Amino acid sequence: MFTGIIQSVGLIQRLEPRGGDVRLSIDTGKLSLDGVVLGDSIAVNGVCLTAVALTECGFAADVSRETLTLTTLGALKPGSRVNLEKALTLSTPLGGHLVSGHVDGVGTLLERHEDARSWRLRIQAPDELARYIAHKGSICVDGTSLTVNRVEGAVFELNIVPHTIQETIIGDYRPGSRVNLEVDLIARYLERLLLGEQAANPQSSGLTLQFLAEHGFVK
Repeated sequence: MFTGIIQSVGLIQRLEPRGGDVRLSIDTGKLSLDGVVLGDSIAVNGVCLTAVALTECGFAADVSRETLTLTTLGALKPGSRVNLEKALTLSTPLGGHLVSGHVDGVGTLLERHEDARSWRLRIQAPDELARYIAHKGSICVDGTSLTVNRVEGAVFELNIVPHTIQETIIGDYRPGSRVNLEVDLIARYLERLLLGEQAANPQSSGLTLQFLAEHGFVK
């Protein structure tokens, strides 16, 4: 688990193809790896990866085909900047929100403009994630915990303060940039809980207004 508070911006050093997947070597920059041991989790652009080797300046992690396909990690190259966060402990301040490091989909930056010292971003999420994105709710973008300022269908708006621009890779974003998205854990599990026994039906299409009405959630 993570908090979505980025601890360092790292650099991709190498990408080594290994039997269809990839091993990433990452320079962690100012992120101290004191106390990190092999097998520990580190979030890279919001993707939970396992440290399989430790070096003087960083760590290496294997990235599966599944992760390469469903996240933006497959587009990384040597020199790419990435957001990094070590897994939280029971003594870690929860400054953001609970983040699992399991990416739900990839979004696209539609627009970026300045608003005083902040930036306003508009991001297009995959249609299937729209129901999990709420006004003033939490969302994780490339591992960064952010608050949704506005939502219209599958497009949502964020306000990015100067500190976040400086301390994450968000300062690199341009229209067309693809970003990893993780929706709020509570929203994801609440939907599953509301389905009840129907969740075991592989033909279930998920929550619909008809389902909610039939079970007394709406009138």
